[in-house]
Amino acid sequence: MSVVRGRRRTDRGQVAIEYMGFIPLLLIVGLFAIQLGVAAYTVSQAGTGARAAARMASFDRPDLPPPAAGRAAMSDWLADDSAFTPSFGGDDVTYTARVRIPSVVPGIDDWGWAERSSTMPRD
Repeated sequence: MSVVRGRRRTDRGQVAIEYMGFIPLLLIVGLFAIQLGVAAYTVSQAGTGARAAARMASFDRPDLPPPAAGRAAMSDWLADDSAFTPSFGGDDVTYTARVRIPSVVPGIDDWGWAERSSTMPRD
């Protein structure tokens, strides 16, 4: 520390300025970490929806259409932007669920789609 006219000069406050420059970087990294979690959750929900749709289609019951069963098994905020595709073959039925990955990062709206398939034997 330097002395100016008999008084000690300190560098107090400099660290606060350095943190102010670092905070935006921390916020961006935090948002991308949250986005990664949202994407993983979306993939999980796509698998849940595909299983529910395939299970309902395997029963051949008219109670609930398979895509509606898949959407009912998913979180409401993800089910609204989902699509279900059937595939029938022999003794089994396969449903593929596609769910749009929502964005939490400002300025980046398209994170693509999460897609999962599930196959169930027909009863």
